[in-house]
Amino acid sequence: MTTVTVSGRLPIRYVYLETKRQLRNIRAMVFTFAVPVIMLLVFGSAFGSQTDPTTHLQYLVVTTLQMASYGAMMAALSQAFAIVNERSIGWNRQLRVTPLSGWGFMVSKVIAAMAFAAVSIVITVLVATVGMHASLDPAHWFAAGFGIWCGVIPFALIAILIGQFAKPSFAQPLFMVVFMGLAILGGLWVPLSVMPDWMGSVAHLLPSYWLNRIGQMGAGATGSSGMTEPAMVLAGWAIVLAAVIVWRYRRDAARQ
Repeated sequence: MTTVTVSGRLPIRYVYLETKRQLRNIRAMVFTFAVPVIMLLVFGSAFGSQTDPTTHLQYLVVTTLQMASYGAMMAALSQAFAIVNERSIGWNRQLRVTPLSGWGFMVSKVIAAMAFAAVSIVITVLVATVGMHASLDPAHWFAAGFGIWCGVIPFALIAILIGQFAKPSFAQPLFMVVFMGLAILGGLWVPLSVMPDWMGSVAHLLPSYWLNRIGQMGAGATGSSGMTEPAMVLAGWAIVLAAVIVWRYRRDAARQ
């Protein structure tokens, strides 16, 4: 089989197969897509067209962005299990003896995660706009959705780290601790405005808060920094996580 590469580094065929495999995981897709929609229907219907005093957006829009961020994060993090399974059957060892670089391995996983996340974001926004009549102009919906989609990158990298370090027997509890912690402390389930003050301080340290924030700013929420501040914070997380992943991949390859 011929492999096409970009700059001799990134096998396009491998990226395609990774993305296709991710999107064919029906059970993961149903769970990832259904949970945010159900929570949107429950919480979004409870507040209706009231205005959130913090963002000055419609509560339904705020809830939609929370659930879109939540679903996108879940989609990105869920690939951790696939990576753990690949390690357990020796697939990663096979990859390390191929020309696939550490960057190529990482980017292929990130692209697959972003494809999965994109579907989740689109479904959540469509349910809110078509089924629940959330009020926001198309340009702001696009900016919010695109911001959340780009902001998924750090979470895809977190999933790769879990996959690289976790043993199969500890992968699920570790995933749940990371996932639940990011969702709750980052304000994706309950608005931070109704939580204790200390949770707001903790939230600012987590990428999940900034994922939700970049969606809010894209939707036109009040704030002087716009999408710049959350984008920079998420980019910082991505750079640090990417460096650790490539270091780990190269270290493992050197052992072969």
